[in-house]
Amino acid sequence: MSFTLAIVGRPNVGKSTLFNRLVGKRLALVDDQPGVTRDLREGAARLGDLRFTVIDTAGLEDATDDSLQGRMRRLTERAVDMADVCLFMIDARTGITPTDQIFAEILRKRAKHVILAANKAEGRAADAGVIEAYSLGLGEPLRLSAEHGEGLGDLLAELMPLAAEFEEQAEETAPETDVTLSEEEADEGIADLRWPTPEKPMQIAVVGRPNAGKSTLINKLLGEDRLLTGPEAGITRDAISLQVDWDGLPVRIWDTAGMRKKARVQDKVEKLSVADGLRAVKFAEVVIVLLDAAIPFEQQDLRIADLAEREGRAVVVAVNKWDVEDEKQQKLRELKEAFARLLPQLRGAPLVTVSAKTGRGLDRLREAVERAYTIWNTRVPTAQLNRWLTGMVEAHPPPAPQGRRIKLRYMTQAKTRPPGFVVMCSHPDRMPDSYTRYLVNGLREAFDMPGTPIRLYMRGQGERNPYKGRREKNAGALKKHLKKKG
Repeated sequence: MSFTLAIVGRPNVGKSTLFNRLVGKRLALVDDQPGVTRDLREGAARLGDLRFTVIDTAGLEDATDDSLQGRMRRLTERAVDMADVCLFMIDARTGITPTDQIFAEILRKRAKHVILAANKAEGRAADAGVIEAYSLGLGEPLRLSAEHGEGLGDLLAELMPLAAEFEEQAEETAPETDVTLSEEEADEGIADLRWPTPEKPMQIAVVGRPNAGKSTLINKLLGEDRLLTGPEAGITRDAISLQVDWDGLPVRIWDTAGMRKKARVQDKVEKLSVADGLRAVKFAEVVIVLLDAAIPFEQQDLRIADLAEREGRAVVVAVNKWDVEDEKQQKLRELKEAFARLLPQLRGAPLVTVSAKTGRGLDRLREAVERAYTIWNTRVPTAQLNRWLTGMVEAHPPPAPQGRRIKLRYMTQAKTRPPGFVVMCSHPDRMPDSYTRYLVNGLREAFDMPGTPIRLYMRGQGERNPYKGRREKNAGALKKHLKKKG
């Protein structure tokens, strides 16, 4: 059985650095500035032969009100309650602070198992802080250096007996089940491998400007306040992924940082956050572009939607805060008109109105996401494509640049996710963009592929003729031979 390890401590003691080292990737944002981490981030950790889930948490602050720091503390306390083991980190160079003492008392009362770790313990400058850590009453502190990977062997030795204990408990409580599948069930599973499963869920990224309601939307899907929310813009910094069963649809959904105009992004941490969000878009299969109903289709919204289309993702546009809109019918007509005018490259993509606060419209959003994913995986038979291509050419023949007409001879689908097509033709380099758009729009209408990005490539006829120029080459060789002979 895998267990869960939560890394907790004051801001800037090195929790995210250790998290990245345990998962073997640079998942969490790391910076010298304190308080970079705000949400809970989970990862699959590996330490020696142990496999477990590790949780990176926000820095514990001595605040209990509804301020941002107070909400971050409550989220971290939830992680303490959820985790099997808590790794309490202190800064060995700074020594024990009053805040460390307060949270040591909290962990003694709430945590099942606590391991004390003195980070940044390389060198003699940390000796005094390590000795002072004994005063917390949490046992002997481990000397760690998350940045340099020192002390991980000692951490493994502490975790091994706990892991064995959790495994014994799991064996005692595990029910006996028969997992034998019938031939019909096995065949169905093989035939449906591309559809999302709990082992391979659909990848969804929620993107948008700051304060559009991305974290609130995901919390409503989860049915719990798993992500930090509030009236402040730009709360989310890391791109946090969470797996959820969305009314029978297995998905891994990414909450991303709000993306502002590039010229306005000056803070280093904000730049890292936006870069993290852009990576989430590249790994996603479906991108939900979340707009604010009060100020939809701002310039930055258009850039974000265009980015998702250029990356080849299936796109769903969701307009949030619909519950506070008074003139809904008039507003919806205006939204559809603006969508068609400002984002022609996403013509036909679903536009859904939702309220992340109340949950209204989330069923329609799920249907739109499922349909967008299905279209994104569309494959059209070659015979149908070529019959369609013949009809399109007859209705509107390709141009004849410099008097030489371009002939379209054959078409096939080369890939899906998104759909990509190849047309074999003469003079592919002379094909104007307008005719390519004509074919792409025709594909959308004929094969019911609204909204999804479509890639259309023009290719020339076969390989270069190996005999081309052979006569001239032979004639030159003969002339040279005769001249040499005399």
